[in-house]
Amino acid sequence: MRFSPTFLDDIRDRVPISNVIARRVGWDKRKTNVSRGDYWACCPFHGEKSPSFHCEDRKGRYHCFGCGVTGDHFRFLTELEGLSFPEAVQTIADMAGVPMPVADPQMEKREKERTSLLDVMEMATQFFQDQLQTANGARARAYLRDRGLTGRTIETFRLGFAPDSRNALKEFLAGKGVSKEQIEACGLVVHENVPVSYDRFRDRIMFPILSSREKVIAFGGRAMSPDAPAKYLNSNETELFHKGNVLYNFTRARRAMQGANGEGTIIAVEGYMDVIALHQAGIENAVAPLGTALTENQLDLLWKMTSQPVLCFDGDGAGIRAANRAADLALPHLKPGRSVRFALLPDGKDPDDLVKHEGRAPFDKVMAQAKPLSEMLWDREARNGKFDTPEARAELEARLRQLVAVIADENVRRHYQQDMRDKLNSFFQPQFQNRGGERRNFGGSTGGGNFRGQKGGAPAGPRTPVAASDRLTRSGLVRGHQDNTALRECVLALTVVNHPALMLDDYDEIAAIDYDNRDLQKLWSAMLGAAAVVAGPHLTRDYLLECLDVAGFGSLLKNLDQQVRNARLWTATEQAAMEDAREGYRQALAFHKRAKDLRWQKIELERDIAQATEAGDDAEIDRLMRASQEVHFEALRLENQEAIIDGFGVLSGRVKGAASH
Repeated sequence: MRFSPTFLDDIRDRVPISNVIARRVGWDKRKTNVSRGDYWACCPFHGEKSPSFHCEDRKGRYHCFGCGVTGDHFRFLTELEGLSFPEAVQTIADMAGVPMPVADPQMEKREKERTSLLDVMEMATQFFQDQLQTANGARARAYLRDRGLTGRTIETFRLGFAPDSRNALKEFLAGKGVSKEQIEACGLVVHENVPVSYDRFRDRIMFPILSSREKVIAFGGRAMSPDAPAKYLNSNETELFHKGNVLYNFTRARRAMQGANGEGTIIAVEGYMDVIALHQAGIENAVAPLGTALTENQLDLLWKMTSQPVLCFDGDGAGIRAANRAADLALPHLKPGRSVRFALLPDGKDPDDLVKHEGRAPFDKVMAQAKPLSEMLWDREARNGKFDTPEARAELEARLRQLVAVIADENVRRHYQQDMRDKLNSFFQPQFQNRGGERRNFGGSTGGGNFRGQKGGAPAGPRTPVAASDRLTRSGLVRGHQDNTALRECVLALTVVNHPALMLDDYDEIAAIDYDNRDLQKLWSAMLGAAAVVAGPHLTRDYLLECLDVAGFGSLLKNLDQQVRNARLWTATEQAAMEDAREGYRQALAFHKRAKDLRWQKIELERDIAQATEAGDDAEIDRLMRASQEVHFEALRLENQEAIIDGFGVLSGRVKGAASH
């Protein structure tokens, strides 16, 4: 069976080549950089003791610097595992979760038609290039010359000119034997709702748009007349072209970045001329969306080339708004080692303006000042606001929390939450005045002195780590399961055992509860296993207790019951009304999740403080100490909130079957 290039490209793009090769090799931990998709191993094609076999996910290729073998996904499987090409395609398709194409005469016919459409687009490109060199194209040539483009650049990007005629291209293609249906299918003419079709592009400088296989699939046209309804006009959607899935200059930029030995990045600018001007200035790794805001698919294309593309926008109001839209677009899709940076040009300037007179140096300076996504979000939300009241500060905090909550990856989301907390702490930090009249930030040092009262550059002496108070140390939050079983975890487990109807509404959440106590982990596994074998109405407390007693958890359940009764947490007991039990369970689960989050933050901060101390980075140690204090105070606040709720089930006194008031 013959596979279409489109299908092969699709499954190859969906599966990182490292996943294919990892089935046969073990990666060298010292040389491999997972976040960059850069892997090294001992070559599976020849015996060796040091890793000279290299594969790179962004390129989708492997190469051994020892024996010289090179190839892609399919070649690896055919040459190393001895699979036939169809078997290799089947393997990659299975890994990608894509069904194999069924032999279909209609599909084969469509693929042939697609190939013929590419031939038509190539004819149209050549026509536009030729027209640029005629007398009709003189004005267009002068415009390009005024924009500073050389003949070599014009040839590299295959720029052309569409004459001011309704039929010039249509008649040219018809004379080459191209059918009316093919011309229409390429989007080269307007044919809907008109009696006679006419050329879509007229009196415009033409920019061919290439696919990842470097075939012309569409055009962008820049109007020569100032009275034209649209300054830029793109091809309409066709069999070949889907605007939201394509980046202008994609293949050339990817090749330039790969030539930078993996150290380069990709820069996304706003327009065709920006890309071309940068290329002429020696910056060849730039791409552009096609006249619209960046789409998710285009962002994914950027991430396939580099882990941290730079999004470059004009510094005017429209550019700032576009940058903010891109920030919101990227936020949910962040992963470890995958983010974006933002470069904002001086107001009123575009990349073409920066490089035209002084070369690439001014643009390189803008790139060096590119901001990470977290800074972009903070600037947007905090820089121009007025936060002189507690309500305004609370509103800012709530907005930031809501923004960060959309990040799907749990680890990245946690680090963003910490970063925003650090920024808020620094932003709202109270000031005090020392005896010398000098103002200081509470908890840190600035300028010529520090909080310890030392002035000049005198060393501050050894730092004492922030210690938890006796009250916090005694609390269940820090103590966790070092005593018996943390009271909060007792409440969670016993409430569900005594009120199994909770599982009918919240089974997924209940199944995902992560206990610190090992005995409760085992109890939970046994309880979920027992619950899985009966239907809803038959899932009763008596049934669960019987199953758990047989499994050897009887004494543990008695111990849990005694602990919650001693603490007067009646919502966890059998006698509590369902409404109280549900409310108590939700409160306990919320505290449980927050406490775990704080513990993780505490562990990470301790590790970071140790690393900063080793590096002698005083500024970083100060920052981390302040963050540690914030975690400490947050833990106290959580404990206080939990203490207020202790025993709240006594207030209602409701029992099963009692009326709600």
